[in-house]
Formats: sequence, structure tokens, C-alpha cells
Amino acid sequence: MRAADRPDLRVVRARVVALAERCGQDPAHVLAVERLSRLSGVEPARVPRILDGTADELPLCERVHRRFLRLRATRRDKHGREWSLAAIAEDFDAPGASLGPLNAGTGLPRLGHAAGVQRFFGVYAGFLLADSKSAVERALATAGSGPGGRPEGAADDLERLSYLTGITPQDIRLTLDGRPPRLPLKEQVRRRFEHLRHTRPREDGQAHSLSAIAGSFDASGQSLTRLTQGEGLPNLAAAAGIQRFYGVESGFLLADDTEALACALAGIERELESAERPAENPMLAVMRAHDVRSIVTRAGRLSPAGWKSLANHLDDLLAREGQWGHPAVPRPPGAADDIDRSAEGGTR
Repeated sequence: MRAADRPDLRVVRARVVALAERCGQDPAHVLAVERLSRLSGVEPARVPRILDGTADELPLCERVHRRFLRLRATRRDKHGREWSLAAIAEDFDAPGASLGPLNAGTGLPRLGHAAGVQRFFGVYAGFLLADSKSAVERALATAGSGPGGRPEGAADDLERLSYLTGITPQDIRLTLDGRPPRLPLKEQVRRRFEHLRHTRPREDGQAHSLSAIAGSFDASGQSLTRLTQGEGLPNLAAAAGIQRFYGVESGFLLADDTEALACALAGIERELESAERPAENPMLAVMRAHDVRSIVTRAGRLSPAGWKSLANHLDDLLAREGQWGHPAVPRPPGAADDIDRSAEGGTR
């Protein structure tokens, strides 16, 4: 969304306060600075100033560096330790040293590395790139959202969803059916970029030239040629510039199909301002949002050793996403004992 089109965060905050009060929740808890910081990646000290509209925007390199440090600080492993650079990079088949400049704030990661970091920590695809205002705006929306499904009929408007996500109508239908296509990142980014050029033309109906797009972030049109030919990925600064030029969300080029579609549906739901629904059992909401039956059916074929391995892997995933110890996600029996024994033995 272009900066000029974004709503006043103070107005958004007031709406979330009113919604929290109607739901019987404490607005101070729902909108706690630490919670908004964790959701947005913005340091706690900057959150109030961003809400008031008095904070200056940080340069891209500094912003990405700080967001990465917030991820490591707020989403630790199940033993409470920060994930090592090697463990993070290994998840997307890269050496830990490749994240050194990002960790030190001396350079930007490659686009594929940024996508891998965000996937590792389970955050949305634009987490590292989003400017501060849009990051806090998204955090406010997340903080104020309750359980519930997509709005009735929204999934049927495939052309609109295609416009919002950059996904073809056919692939949208597959994604809604739980069978999202798996494209290489390079091909996905190329398709999304071409989608932007064809669906958001100039006033005369012609696509914006590569020179005009690249010029908006002080680069040459030639720097985008390889992207249009499917021969390479743009660097992180170019990806941020493309998304800013077209006024789309900071993760538009990087989001996988499921996440892109979920974001579009959430936006439509907010636009519709549908009538409030009665509170739903949180466990039913989880089961409705995820294919729980399929997971349980497959897990039922595991050996006892397989169950233990699955439980350990789930612990790691919960820790990455900051859900370890969350009241809604109780620890499995014996988990605390396993941790204590590991700590005593000096191993994970």
C-alpha cells in the first residue's frame, strides 16, 4: 500500500481498543508495546513514536538488520537460546557465514536468504522489508483479530484474488483446496513481477517501463532485465523498490501462494466489515484453519520413536514462532524433564 493511502495508525489503534473492549479483553494487554514489537519487528522504544507519526524511517539496510536481531531475540529455541546463524542458514541450504553481514548490519542478504530467514522463524514474507508504519499497522491488525474463517463468498471472486496476490485463478483454486503449487523462488518472483506490470499499468494503459520502475529506487532498467527473463533474482533493495513502486505489501514478491492468499482474504474481510460473530472455541478454530485430520491420520502410522521425533520437531517449531509456554499451547508431558536433562548434560 502506498504511504499516502495508509490509514492513520491512531485511528486503527482506537478501533482495536474498541474491539478489545467489546470482546471483554484488556486493551492494555492486547496492545502492549512488547507484543506489538514482537509482531512487527520494530524495537519497543520506537513503537509509540510510530503510532504517533513522529518516528523517522530507517534506511533499508539498518531496518533489515534490526528486524533480524529482533527475530533472534524474541523467537528462541525451546531451551531459551538464540538460534545460531548456522542453524538458521542450514534450513535453506546456505552456510552460516552468509548471514554474517546481516547479523552485523554491514550488508543486505540475498533475496533467497531473506525468504529463508522469514520462513525459518515463521513470520510473514515481508517481515524484514516492511517499513515501520506498515509493520506496526499489520501488527495492530493481528493484535485485534480474533478467530474466524474467511468471509462468505470471498473465495469465489478468483479474478479479484488474482489481482491482489499475483497468483493465477487456477493456482488460487488449487491453493484453496490445500494443494498449492510449489514454484522455485526465482520463477515465483518473475511471475509476480510480470503480474504487477500487466495489472497495474500507466494511465495510458501501457506497462511501466523497466527504466521507470528501476529509476524510482535509483537503479538502471537493465538491472531488472534478468528478472523479466527468468534468469536471476533482484537484490533485496530492488525487491523493496519494486513493491514500493507499485504500492503493494512488502512481501508481495516473496510470499508463498498460501500466505499471499490468506493475506488477501484477510484484507477483503476487513473491507467487508462484516457483522461480529460470536466467539468460537479456539480449538475448533485451529482445526478449521488447518488440515488437522490429515496430519493425525498420517501420524497414527508412526512408531513410538517416530512420535518422540515428531514431538521434538513441534517443540522446535513452537519455539521459533514464540509459542513455547503460551497458555493456549501446553507443553507435552515430560517436555520440561527432557529439557532439564539436556541442560544438565550440556547438549540439546
